[in-house]
Amino acid sequence: MTSPQSPFTERGGPIQVFYTPLDAKRRPMISHAEGIYMWDTAGKRYLDATSGPVVSNIGHGNAKVLAAMAEQAGKVCYASRALFENEANIALAERVATLAGPGFERVFVVSGGSEATEAAIKLARQHAVAKGEASRWKVLARNPGYHGATLGAAAITGDPETDAVFEPVMRIMPRVPAPFTYRTPGNIDADTHARDCAQALEQAILEEGPESVLAFILEPVGGLATGALVAPDHYYTAVREICTRHGILLIFDEVMSGAGRTGRFLAAEHWPDARPDMVTLAKGVAAGYTPLGMVLTSREMVQTVVDAGGFLHGHTYSANPLSCAVGEAVLREGMEQDLIGNAERMGVLLGERLQALAETSPIVGDVRGLGLLRAIEIVADKTTKTAFPPSRKSIARIVELGLEKGLLLYSRSTAGGRYGEWLMITPPLILTEPQLDEMIALLTEVLAAFAAEALA
Repeated sequence: MTSPQSPFTERGGPIQVFYTPLDAKRRPMISHAEGIYMWDTAGKRYLDATSGPVVSNIGHGNAKVLAAMAEQAGKVCYASRALFENEANIALAERVATLAGPGFERVFVVSGGSEATEAAIKLARQHAVAKGEASRWKVLARNPGYHGATLGAAAITGDPETDAVFEPVMRIMPRVPAPFTYRTPGNIDADTHARDCAQALEQAILEEGPESVLAFILEPVGGLATGALVAPDHYYTAVREICTRHGILLIFDEVMSGAGRTGRFLAAEHWPDARPDMVTLAKGVAAGYTPLGMVLTSREMVQTVVDAGGFLHGHTYSANPLSCAVGEAVLREGMEQDLIGNAERMGVLLGERLQALAETSPIVGDVRGLGLLRAIEIVADKTTKTAFPPSRKSIARIVELGLEKGLLLYSRSTAGGRYGEWLMITPPLILTEPQLDEMIALLTEVLAAFAAEALA
């Protein structure tokens, strides 16, 4: 539906929506939201199977978080960290460090995932310089992968389409293959491919020169770039051993997988012998109630940088009191409601329901993920794993059908679909079993409608 005409519109569309193609279908106008549901201004209700996307861990309209927001706003909304410490920042950092456990005693708070990626890279670089290892500057990443939209983050994001546009204004870092489990080269098994991918990492380090490599960054459970990819356990162990052997920092990007979504506060906890040196968080740590992100690392790493003169980095809204108070309230509410435990319990049921759906649907080729971070891969032929042709725009059409039927879905055709196409299934962590059943029923209806169109 369209909004009323106003002085702020041109050619029938809002001026601020400049990122939408002029011929694109307009989206519904949001009215309000509560729990896992959202309503547009026409009164239509949508079940949010995306969490925002992948943000609204505790659902919408949480009274305790809104009260904490108002309380902090009544004290002070903003104070520069260059001039003041603030209690909300300290409380948030202490809660996060406690939840994350040993090795993550220090927390640097920013405004989102891309900022967290940038801060992690800068901290890693300054740590190397402080240690007398100034030759280390290369950050290896996986292809495909995603670590943010800023130029520094895009430089380590494995997406050839992004590279093609922005390469002239950024330094693209070396990439190694992602350990896909569904589409593997030559149809080798997932275990063999994961070993090959770990070996490719070490080979890349040797080719680049170990003394020049600063860090390796990966999403322990994939996000949109790989569709909730979970590698075999031995991959994580091998990656940790390779990084340790060459003195390279291991960074886990948990912007999407962190804050309880996989049934652990950090997805890293699923692989205790592969613990990273740094973790980035965003999205679920503030659950959409405010922009928030952070970098977690060790006491020792930060002290090395401090002793060398301090962290040469920051943003205007770093450690913002209002955002910190909201984030602390979100995490406190998550613990009081045992949402991490619920993500684990509901995640098992969600995996089972999606697998059952895959067995009956002609277009669901794979189901993967952990906890309430799941994805289903969409294919035209399950036997050959053949994707629909790009001209079909299958994922976009499925998302449109979801909107029509009151189900919010999330996806993007990574690299034009060359790695496959998938839908992220990532409902809020407050999900109940009846709501899960309702979501699966709607998803089944949406996929059946698309299959009827596409396979006719």
